[in-house]
Amino acid sequence: MRLRLHSTIICATAKKVAPATCLQNNFYATITALTYYIGMMKGYDTGKDQVAEKAILVGTILGRSSRIEAENSLDELARLTETAGGVEAERFLQSRNKPDGTYFVGKGLVEQIKTAVEEHEASLVVFDDPLSPNQLRNLSKNLDIRVIDRPMLILDIFAMHARTAESRLQVELAQMEYLLPRLAGLWEHFSRQRGGIGTKGPGETQLEVDRRRVGKKIAHLKKKLKKIESQRQTQRKGRQRFFKIALVGYTNAGKSTLFNRLTRSDVMEEDKLFSTLDSTTRVISVEYPQDIVITDTVGFIEKLPHQLVASFKSTLEEVNLADLILLIADCSDPFKDRKIEVVISVLKEIGAGQVPRITIYNKTDLLDGSGPPPLPSNGIIPLSALKNTGLNRLKAEIMSRLS
Repeated sequence: MRLRLHSTIICATAKKVAPATCLQNNFYATITALTYYIGMMKGYDTGKDQVAEKAILVGTILGRSSRIEAENSLDELARLTETAGGVEAERFLQSRNKPDGTYFVGKGLVEQIKTAVEEHEASLVVFDDPLSPNQLRNLSKNLDIRVIDRPMLILDIFAMHARTAESRLQVELAQMEYLLPRLAGLWEHFSRQRGGIGTKGPGETQLEVDRRRVGKKIAHLKKKLKKIESQRQTQRKGRQRFFKIALVGYTNAGKSTLFNRLTRSDVMEEDKLFSTLDSTTRVISVEYPQDIVITDTVGFIEKLPHQLVASFKSTLEEVNLADLILLIADCSDPFKDRKIEVVISVLKEIGAGQVPRITIYNKTDLLDGSGPPPLPSNGIIPLSALKNTGLNRLKAEIMSRLS
């Protein structure tokens, strides 16, 4: 098994880069580290098989948030960790009015986490909330272990699942932009790992040089993506006469399964988070009086890194230009309303908040029968894409939107 959880780059790369190399050229080591981080998405071998990493998960109940919502978020974090190749060893959940500026959580909890790391021989601590560069640096220094946050974990998973040249560039850009303000903390962690005279990390001047060069790399990626975007614009011009439908939804809501049923395609279907990243488009020229083009898009998730939303802007533009959005939700999920809110929030962020939409309550086959099944009402259509039930009602609703 390849090493998957490699978001804290310098720590993971320190074993691969010779100290002399780092001393001779600090920026070379930085780029080597960044390259290692994005290497998995390009299929590079990290050179060492490893078992699943034991991870300590940390969540918070902030302000008026409810415990049940925080626990559900931690459950989702555990699934993300599993998707990335790790396994939950223990979890902590702390109630706070606001995050601590130094560690995000209280100093007492930090000591408990340190004890848990030793007891479980864990190699990773994952926070469910975004950490500032200072918090990340302070936690790594105090715990003396790799520390990542939810955005870094999501970026890692996106890197693993990116397949096309465009999605790889998009993920790489998001990674670079997220890591750029964290270079100082990463260099400090690297210096501690190596130790010895002359390995105290780059001076502030060198760090600024590194930042400028990474900034140039970001500009280069944006230029390449802009070129791909121009090609997308050409493709879109050829589809102007079509009625355009975009499928959106929380990750693992069953978008790809519904897409396959509507288009008779064979897009990969897996019960995993972010199993597909690349948007897929198909044309339907039968069953409807007008040609239809349907696009399956990347799934959304709570606390999605804004760098990813920005990087995938060209892909998500298909949603913004759609004539109709099918918003797919897992109706067996007790938190479906919250997840629908997350999806609608992202739609507004990309400028697609006013596009007409139909809400699909998918996975009716998973309902346990404890309550009445959802009924069609107010733009909501219940169905099971997996069992192929309820699709005629959806097709009839799409037909009515064409007239």
